[in-house]
Amino acid sequence: MNKTICLCMIVKNEEKYLRRCLDSVKDKVDQIVIVDTGSIDATLDIAAEYTKNIFHFTWIDDFAAARNESIKHATSDYILVLDADEYLIASGDLQKEISSSSDYYFVKIHNLLSQGRAINHISIRLFANHKGLIYRNRLHEHLNTMDENAGYKGTFGELLIYHTGYTDQMMKDRQKEKRNLPLMLKEVNENPNAYNLFNMGRTYMWTGEHEKAISYFQRAYPLSTNLIIIPELLTTLCYCLGELNRYEDALQVINDAVNIYPNETDLRHMQGILFIESGYTKDAVVALEECLKLGDQGITVTEGNGSYTARFRLAELYESQNRILKSYEQIVKALQDKKSFAPGLKKYFEIVTKANIPLEDVYENIEQLYNVSSVDDLELLLEVLYALRHPLLNKYLTMYKVNVQANVIASAQQYDKQYMEAKSTWLHADEIESENGKDILLLSLLLQDDQLLQLSKPLLNVSEKECKVLQKIICNVDIKATKLTPYLENMLVEMSVHLLVLQEYEVFQRILDYVWLGSLETKYNVSCNLISYGFNEIAIDLLVKLYEKHPNNVKIIRLLGDTCMNCNYLQDAQLFYTKLLQICPEYSSYERCYELYEKLEDNDGGNIIIERIKDKFQLSMWVKG
Repeated sequence: MNKTICLCMIVKNEEKYLRRCLDSVKDKVDQIVIVDTGSIDATLDIAAEYTKNIFHFTWIDDFAAARNESIKHATSDYILVLDADEYLIASGDLQKEISSSSDYYFVKIHNLLSQGRAINHISIRLFANHKGLIYRNRLHEHLNTMDENAGYKGTFGELLIYHTGYTDQMMKDRQKEKRNLPLMLKEVNENPNAYNLFNMGRTYMWTGEHEKAISYFQRAYPLSTNLIIIPELLTTLCYCLGELNRYEDALQVINDAVNIYPNETDLRHMQGILFIESGYTKDAVVALEECLKLGDQGITVTEGNGSYTARFRLAELYESQNRILKSYEQIVKALQDKKSFAPGLKKYFEIVTKANIPLEDVYENIEQLYNVSSVDDLELLLEVLYALRHPLLNKYLTMYKVNVQANVIASAQQYDKQYMEAKSTWLHADEIESENGKDILLLSLLLQDDQLLQLSKPLLNVSEKECKVLQKIICNVDIKATKLTPYLENMLVEMSVHLLVLQEYEVFQRILDYVWLGSLETKYNVSCNLISYGFNEIAIDLLVKLYEKHPNNVKIIRLLGDTCMNCNYLQDAQLFYTKLLQICPEYSSYERCYELYEKLEDNDGGNIIIERIKDKFQLSMWVKG
């Protein structure tokens, strides 16, 4: 005989989400109890379509009190608790869940985030009625399953609850951080147990107050020895330490934590991030590859940390080293894991552009990787292509006959090298966004067109003096006596990238001549861009000139060494890395030297570097075996 189940909810102003929730569960429960805490929208009207058991409760800043009011009205054998922004998947079988007759069940909550991501955690949402189980805590309320001598027996269920409350828009709608803080402060002062201290730390983390968050995590840790929150506590503690650039402290904690909790993907993923940010690239690769072996698993796990996100981070890491082929391999696998992951799609186009893959090949590949099968698919693809000003934007707009604003059409034409058509579209557009000022300036440079320059001027917010300098640059007039402002320098660097992608090399050379009148930082940035897009020989020539003037500049020496290494000019790389080690004996310098000795097949030199790393940088894990 089936046991009866009651859905118990507390609600306030949930007209946007309540119907979806109730529809998902109405045929799976025997009773629905809804406690309203002061709705002024259509929440109660919607609720009345599903149940007569609607009760009113005066809000007293206490979620546990409201929850307990709801379960008080349940007459069933078991209670299911959902929030309005949650819903059950159609295959959810509540009777199967409770067939073991446990007192309570941990179920998986699938928290949907923005950009197609998700975090999974477990929570007790299904429990026996009439056994004394009640809620405690004003905020982050939880059942009293750990009461001394209570003897409650719980187990892990298979139920999956979807939660949309952490999308960007819903977080904005509800202003959860502001709402939670005073309630948490009150609760933690009255009852400073592990859960409250942990949740207080998370609340401060969400409001960006990382120092305060750390202090609460540190207080919670010794009280949490036997609790399932420990892996998440350590992950969030290390995240906050990283946000404050306290990488050594964070790595000390997380290197120990991954050994204690080897199956927690989020912990290992955080280790990878911290290694990346600390410059420990070999260790970062090891950590992220371990994530891929684990897959998405753990008490709390962010979807993708064991698959597409780990691959995305590996792709970024290899890209930063200008190892474009390895970067390409990872980003393709990331898209195969999840094509709707917007950062991954964007990174794919960035990498294939740097790899100089022919446009037709890129189109054929993306058709296979990202088969457009819905309006949402097309919308995301167009958004990414527009953001990158990619030439395929024009092809997709034409292919799908998409009706878009004039500024999008003009951009699509311009970066597809239809310059005159783009000029006409810009000049006849009724309204142009400020973000398009640089697009129009670039076109004015390509066409040496003063009319377009004047059109871009109010959008760029340049001064009269800066506009005169731009006019000289567009007309290819000598400006050696003119000092470029930082704003103009940055604009020229940005435009130089587009010129490389468009293969407008003559115009690029003109811009390069002007850029070389600017600051050392600007020259360095242009050199980095040349290397990123495969123009290594030109970059080396430019960097050598900078090196001759600035022989002790760490960034120039490092970049020269890296570029020589990638070009297999190993003797030159050794010269620069040896000097780098002398003037900048940080971990990344030693790792570079080790990579060089590996290429040189110099085992003795490599072993010397390993011993030095072991002695000087004890946070590095790969040298330990």
